Amino acid sequence: MSKESNKGTDLAVGKARPRFRYVFRGICDVILVLIAVVMFIYVWTDYVYNNNHTGYLLGIGNVGLATIIYVTLFLIFGKFFRAFGIGVERKTKQIVGMALALCFTDLIEILVSSTIQNNFRYIIDFTWRYAILAVCQSVLLGIIMIMMNVLYKRWVHPLPIILIYGDHENNLADKIDGLSYKYKIEKSYKYDDPAIDLNEIISNSSNVLINDVPAQVENKIVKICFDKDIRVYVVPKIADIILKSSDSINVIDTPLYLSRNLGMSFTQRFLKRLFDLFFSGLAVIILSPVFLITALAIKLEDHGPVFFKQERVTKGGKHFMILKFRSMIVDAEKDGRPHPAGEKDDRITKVGRVIRAIRVDELPQLFNILKGDMSIVGPRPERYEHVIKYTNDIPEFRYREKVKGGLTGYAQVYGKYNTSALDKLKLDLTYIANYSILLDLQIIFETFKILLQKESTEGFDSKRAREMHDADCK
Repeated sequence: MSKESNKGTDLAVGKARPRFRYVFRGICDVILVLIAVVMFIYVWTDYVYNNNHTGYLLGIGNVGLATIIYVTLFLIFGKFFRAFGIGVERKTKQIVGMALALCFTDLIEILVSSTIQNNFRYIIDFTWRYAILAVCQSVLLGIIMIMMNVLYKRWVHPLPIILIYGDHENNLADKIDGLSYKYKIEKSYKYDDPAIDLNEIISNSSNVLINDVPAQVENKIVKICFDKDIRVYVVPKIADIILKSSDSINVIDTPLYLSRNLGMSFTQRFLKRLFDLFFSGLAVIILSPVFLITALAIKLEDHGPVFFKQERVTKGGKHFMILKFRSMIVDAEKDGRPHPAGEKDDRITKVGRVIRAIRVDELPQLFNILKGDMSIVGPRPERYEHVIKYTNDIPEFRYREKVKGGLTGYAQVYGKYNTSALDKLKLDLTYIANYSILLDLQIIFETFKILLQKESTEGFDSKRAREMHDADCK
């Protein structure tokens, strides 16, 4: 067989692989929905059979209506919490997302079932039944999802990718290699290498990843991929992220994108403040036992202060003192300079390692939110020294100061503690450019999911921590 034939076969196989993974995911989603619905129908019919408040036959007849409502709610919450799509999200996040989708669906179904039964006196009966149902569904579907992920990694081959990179150094290739079950970088090419023909390379590929090349070259590659029906992944530039939220308007015979860049409206600011006050106040009340236990543990370990204050920067470049539970030894930064925490930092106390792992050390910032220095959701407020350093390296870093700093944020949900400053900026700008209360709610729920992931709390490795400290000392 000729080389040209081999290339054609490889290209056809490469393009067929995405279709198979879509079919596999679709089958898995259908199975998960069917199992959840069958379990719900069992609980519903069992209730009607044993209680018979509207007549057994009438109750059974209503199972169709109850099922339609249940499936609709489950799909909505499943999409919201990203519970579907085996192999797309991290396994832990997906399982937690599925549990949240089931809990919210079953919670609303309590009211739906009571309405169908035409008697809210039986709401207690539905509550305990659906609570048990949610637990059983979460456990069973969680186990099945683990098995599905195992089969996905075994049956679905990683997508072969051609990487085309620019002058900017980053570790994108290493990140992609870390997802070896999803992607495989077969070859890498520098966009301006005179020994290569980009058109030929792309035409003989099935998937292309563009890693920070000049805009003119990026435009050319994207057009080639569009023409050849080739999948293309693009690392967005800052301007791309800002324009993504633009409106498409048609007032002349030329397409226009309108990016208003007005920030939050008065109504959005007002609602966000009410949102912050209500949820932070409620959290302080509910979590008061956690505050007490944590404070006592810190005090008993080394008799030092319970809280730790540190200067941070928030909206408009305003400085404020952020409040945390102390997780390091007293005077961990006695020289007055920042010392970013490493992965195995000996300054972290025993209690500190626990509260940092589960993010309890951040809870006192609820008082910063009540005071108005912070919001529940927003870019994480940086230290002043780091703002100066990052802004010198990336002038656009100051764009993060268009909104208040947050207890959690887009970069915390989709990044890591040691994500680079540029990548954090891009994630935070994604939030700023697309702000809505619904997005705030989504990030809050996503935050619960990442608490179960070790990598989201990783510290800087020793090399990067040392580099940041040395830069701060200059």
